[in-house]
Amino acid sequence: MATITECRSALDRLSDNLARADGEVRGAAAFDRTLSCHITDLDTTFTGRLADGRIEVQDTVAGPPRSKAQIRLAMAGDDLVAMVGGELNFAKAWASGRVKLEAGFRDLLRLRSLL
Repeated sequence: MATITECRSALDRLSDNLARADGEVRGAAAFDRTLSCHITDLDTTFTGRLADGRIEVQDTVAGPPRSKAQIRLAMAGDDLVAMVGGELNFAKAWASGRVKLEAGFRDLLRLRSLL
């Protein structure tokens, strides 16, 4: 099972990957939205913002998200680490229910090129 530190490192790597992206991916990530990532097996939530093509983690809280972010993710820690490491395809994980993504329709349209 992935640790909180490994999950936080995975989010940092994802942020770095987004910052280095170009073209359509960079454009899709270049908007300002609140973000939460609930790590279900650790019952821990990372909260922050997706802003200017980067994920800015601002807080780590025990339990589910305390407020409703504009973009909400939920998954096991191992799945987060595997997705960022390129070992797990987001679309397959989402389709099988291993990863949950909630956002407004307009945000989902923009995020599709990231996923």
